[in-house]
Amino acid sequence: MNYVANVLTALVLLEHLYIVWMEMFAWETAGKRTFGKALSVELFKPTKGLAANQGLYNGFLAAGLAWSFFISDPVWSDNVRLFFLGCVLAAGIFGGITASKKIFFVQGVPALLALLSVILLK
Repeated sequence: MNYVANVLTALVLLEHLYIVWMEMFAWETAGKRTFGKALSVELFKPTKGLAANQGLYNGFLAAGLAWSFFISDPVWSDNVRLFFLGCVLAAGIFGGITASKKIFFVQGVPALLALLSVILLK
């Protein structure tokens, strides 16, 4: 695996660890700072459980990306990494279409760059 792919994948992984923390444990504080313009302040408390559920799913994405660093077979490592980066990209595209274009740029573009680096920079 090349250095660029490792760095870009690690950045996507770190981003998702932050999302996990924010959605599962800091929805009413960091979540408000992040999504305060998109949601009214009154919605954060009643949506705390929904956000935690989303955070759990982001945790699965982060776990899959982390796992790709510990697989010794380079082909399987690439395959696992491509799968999870593809999932992040799909989530970024869907979020960009359905919720906010910003989601595509914050979540989808980094995943796309990491995915392309895994494919093209072998």
